[in-house]
Amino acid sequence: MRIPALALLTIFLFAPFAHADDSAEIRDSVVKIFTTQREPNFENPWIKQPPSEISGTGFVIEGNRILTNAHVVTMGSQIFVQPPNSADKLRARIVGIAPGIDLAIIELRKESDREAFHAKHAPLTLNETLPAIGSTVQAIGFPMGGEQISLTEGVVSRIEFTGYAQDTAGLRVQIDAAVNHGNSGGPVVQDNQVVGVVFSGVESADNIGYLIPVEEVVAFISDIDDNGEFDGRPRLLDTAYQTAENPAIRDWLNLDATQTGLLFTGKDDEDNEDEKQESVFEKWDLIDAIGEHDIDNAGMITISDDIRLLWGYMIPKLANNGTVPITVLRNGESITLDVPVASSRDDLLPAIGDAYPEYFIVGPMVFSPARREHLRSFYTPYLAMQGNPAALRASDTQENPGEEVVLLVSDFLPHAITKGYDASYKPALKSLNGTPITSLEQLVTLLNDSEDDYLEFAFHDKGQEILIFDREELYEATEELLEENSIRKQGSKRFMNLWDND
Repeated sequence: MRIPALALLTIFLFAPFAHADDSAEIRDSVVKIFTTQREPNFENPWIKQPPSEISGTGFVIEGNRILTNAHVVTMGSQIFVQPPNSADKLRARIVGIAPGIDLAIIELRKESDREAFHAKHAPLTLNETLPAIGSTVQAIGFPMGGEQISLTEGVVSRIEFTGYAQDTAGLRVQIDAAVNHGNSGGPVVQDNQVVGVVFSGVESADNIGYLIPVEEVVAFISDIDDNGEFDGRPRLLDTAYQTAENPAIRDWLNLDATQTGLLFTGKDDEDNEDEKQESVFEKWDLIDAIGEHDIDNAGMITISDDIRLLWGYMIPKLANNGTVPITVLRNGESITLDVPVASSRDDLLPAIGDAYPEYFIVGPMVFSPARREHLRSFYTPYLAMQGNPAALRASDTQENPGEEVVLLVSDFLPHAITKGYDASYKPALKSLNGTPITSLEQLVTLLNDSEDDYLEFAFHDKGQEILIFDREELYEATEELLEENSIRKQGSKRFMNLWDND
């Protein structure tokens, strides 16, 4: 029997959505999110960038809360939630955020709004089981800022353990459902349960989207619920290893074909003898297994018949009292080690995350503690060429608690006191009157306590000259410059608590 062309078109258009009625309750718990974002201004940290408007998607979870992506609400000066099938926009606020894994929890600001909204919109069910490769899922959201909710269908094509952002690694699921700007933060469902959260797509490719699986979502929620802050999942820190694939290195180490894994080559900081001694690994240990999972020569472990993941996936699952069991081959002998893991390290340049850069102004100089975002905003190769430690030590940990690189982030604020001086490109402060500067708090304290007639500011960078100011003139200029430039606060709260220049 020949089917008319119009009937074929009808089947094509509507067959993928035959399950639409089954997902009505799910769609009723999906919201549109509007955010007014104010990005930081790293050169003038007392102000923010002009506002920009973005929209995304979120959905209701337990505890009268809404889950979305961190990038949908980060730096949000205003956040509004639009309930489904409504023109209302309700004020919301962030209650937990993790830019690294790109997840955030928000809630409606007013208690009356929360009670009324959540009485009508039930939390969605989260399913921690990974969707099978080749299975069908539906992505629900508001792509491209549309007013009506959208449902697209696709197939799970890949599952991997990979890097997200800010030294965060986690599971990621690739699907071929069309996802676009505005889908971010929306649920991906299978059998009327949430199996993931949309967080990105590939604009240069057709129908490649990525979701954060519920396993990562549940870990995030549990972490936030613990103390209100995101601590992160345990991981190995500062460990250098390489694959054991090359035939020459395998022959050199006398490894047979059955001996597979990764080769430990030392701590990242090879020059630090203390750090090397802290490691439970020895150089050229073959990292053979983690728990009961064998590691192959590419660093992969088998999870199921169709899923192989990088071995780091098992670290948070096996972590117990700050260690994980790892088996190594050392000089032909199999040894099981309790290897220390941690959720974070004391980075010299930590990430700002969902905050704004701190600063302190003295005279014409604007100082900020260096953060990773500074290096993304500034021209890092030039800083490295000038010997700036923010660039040269970007991956280092703190040598002492609270250590920071202090940057002169702005050109001089215009004042006669700078006559004959020039500010080079974002130099790092080395010392004040000969005292090495190891944090902005220390600098503020030294300035506050100083009784010297003159203040000498020396810098690490080759291109920055030494700056010497009359102390009293410098402090008088500070007040003038704050007023002339309409700067309301001389510094961030952390530093103003130390400053008493009455």
